[in-house]
Amino acid sequence: MSPVLFWFFTFLMLAFATLVVVNRNPVASALSLVVTFLSLAALFVGLNAYFIAVIQVLVYAGAVMVLFLFIIMLMDLKAERRRKFNLLAVGGGVLVSVGFVGELVLVLGRFKLGESPFPALRAEKIDDVREVGMTLFTTHNLPFQVIGVLILVATIGVVILSRRELK
Repeated sequence: MSPVLFWFFTFLMLAFATLVVVNRNPVASALSLVVTFLSLAALFVGLNAYFIAVIQVLVYAGAVMVLFLFIIMLMDLKAERRRKFNLLAVGGGVLVSVGFVGELVLVLGRFKLGESPFPALRAEKIDDVREVGMTLFTTHNLPFQVIGVLILVATIGVVILSRRELK
């Protein structure tokens, strides 16, 4: 991937990730999350991880976002009222953000392994789908099942919470 495309998709992803947090409308926030997922998928394509990019689009930008929007619509969320900014909180947030970026620059500046080139990839053909499937259903089977149950319980909980009582 050319550096111009890398920085474009990185900037796009970070901008829309910020919009996910800043937006007061939950639907607009969820749609910003879709663009964030698509930008991340484009970065995976740049890394030649095509299978992960396709899964990113199908699972996250597709299925999970449909679930998020379904839950938002069931809960009938309204846009949050405008509040005045607390200057002390904004100043504190800016101070913490600047401190974090400064610390990140210091740590990355002293990380010498980041300057060395990557080792050569294996020459044999790698079957991404088989490798991901075997890892998912052997090594990570229990976390995979737990996440499925958690999503099911969350969906049932939202349906129960959003149910209207008949009078």
